[in-house]
Amino acid sequence: MSSHEENKPRHFIQHIIDEDIQQGKNDGKVVTRFPPEPNGFLHIGHAKSICLNFGIAQEYQGQCNLRFDDTNPHKENLEFVKAIQEDVRWLGFDWEDRLYYASDYFEQLYGFAIELIKNGKAYICDLNAEQTREYRGTLTEPGKDSPYRERSVEENLDLFTRMRAGDFEDGSRVLRARIDMASPNMNMRDPTLYRIRHGVIHHQTGEEWCIYPMYDYTHPISDALEGVTHSLCTLEFEDHRPLYDWVLDNISVGCHPRQIEFSRLNLQYTVTSKRKLTQLVEEGIVEGWDDPRMPTIAGLRRRGFTPASIREFSDRIGVTKSENSVEMGMLESAIRDDLNEHAPRRMAVLHPLKVVLENYPEDKLEELTVPNHPQNESMGTRTIPFTRELYIDRNDFMEVAPNKKFKRLVSGGEVRLRNAYVIRCDQVIKNEQGDIIELRCSCDEATLGANPEGRKVKGVIHWVSAAHAVEAELRLYDRLFVEPQPDAIKERDFKEFINPDSLRSLTQCYLERSLADARAGDSFQFEREGYFCVDADHSHNKPIFNRTVTLRDSWAKIEQKQA
Repeated sequence: MSSHEENKPRHFIQHIIDEDIQQGKNDGKVVTRFPPEPNGFLHIGHAKSICLNFGIAQEYQGQCNLRFDDTNPHKENLEFVKAIQEDVRWLGFDWEDRLYYASDYFEQLYGFAIELIKNGKAYICDLNAEQTREYRGTLTEPGKDSPYRERSVEENLDLFTRMRAGDFEDGSRVLRARIDMASPNMNMRDPTLYRIRHGVIHHQTGEEWCIYPMYDYTHPISDALEGVTHSLCTLEFEDHRPLYDWVLDNISVGCHPRQIEFSRLNLQYTVTSKRKLTQLVEEGIVEGWDDPRMPTIAGLRRRGFTPASIREFSDRIGVTKSENSVEMGMLESAIRDDLNEHAPRRMAVLHPLKVVLENYPEDKLEELTVPNHPQNESMGTRTIPFTRELYIDRNDFMEVAPNKKFKRLVSGGEVRLRNAYVIRCDQVIKNEQGDIIELRCSCDEATLGANPEGRKVKGVIHWVSAAHAVEAELRLYDRLFVEPQPDAIKERDFKEFINPDSLRSLTQCYLERSLADARAGDSFQFEREGYFCVDADHSHNKPIFNRTVTLRDSWAKIEQKQA
């Protein structure tokens, strides 16, 4: 454990585990699990759970299993299974040989259901979905017993066997737990344990089964069969804990894990509901699950977020039992801090304006040696070509300075080119429409690498050699929504708050020569512009760079005004 970790305050789950170990529970072992449903890509909320479950196991020299909760096959597929494994590995965690599926236990789950029936703890119910809701009662009124609740053990066993054999249609019968229809906890009012699902091919078991167990029944048994000691889940499962315990208390399984709930991650300016994320994908609002605007791990990875930044973000927000809303700025701060330290610096011109240095020889080429990082010498140096014709950013020039704070190039003024010379703008070339298309400048060759005494140049701008520039497309990604909590306003559709400027593409940008060899996933700081990474899309004729995050939090002032 690092000194940083030793000095951090311990959260409530660590205190619970410490106490369990002190009391000799589980023989001092700690086994956790991460149990995703393979019905979509993982998102930033799952990342918090991954970091917690695998992190707890690492801290206590225990184990963390990866288990797919694959009990709803009509929404699941192998694409999601593979993507989830890739995401967990990318975040830096390893389940070793402990990859499990809930479907691994289908036969055992069926056997435990038979045991519940034989002990009078479960029955076959013929109520349809509407009738079941009616009999269930409300939060203020108790439910009513199903008319099928008193079926004999023999009849229930026969019907359940025939359910498995495929004798009944979907929705015609379910297996329910026999608990208490008057319980104040709705989850304990004879919950469904099994339902019939014909016509689906399970990605692991094929067509072997036509009945599938419910999550609240499957999850505790899967935990127990794997020897999980601490089953960590989000707060929405707190009301399900009595059912978790009831299932394990009423079957002959040798392990009883402890369920502990923590607050889920509610990240501002996004949604993490799988249903809503699926809607964004299927309606074409985003380009796919790995669209860099999506809060999915795949989307964050493609945008340029690093595993270290997401782990650090998860660490910063902490583990509590209180629901809270986390500012997007915290996630963006984590990636800025990481890339500021580790991303090489490069120059890129997003809005090119041509500059001709009239006093610089046409055939002259200088190779300037510059550092890859201003504070980290171990990252080495690179060479950048300097020639007569350059590109600067159009935003770095104005004919007349608008105010005293403008420290870039103006007509008749001087500015230093980053890592190169001081230049002066002598002439502005315009087209017939009056648009500026070129600057004619002069270069002071005595100013390379130094600023002679008595020479004051206020501004420094970036540039690239026109003859050696790499043409690229830059995609400027921003927050997907303009509303901090887009799905919290019940009378409004969350899609009404889509940010129309969440993606802007600049198709004719010029980058310095060294970026021609950049590979997919490589991250850089484009000086004065932000952090960018190479996109994995190679279908275009030129490279694509995605903006990961701006250099500063451009939303801070907006949020302050809204507050």
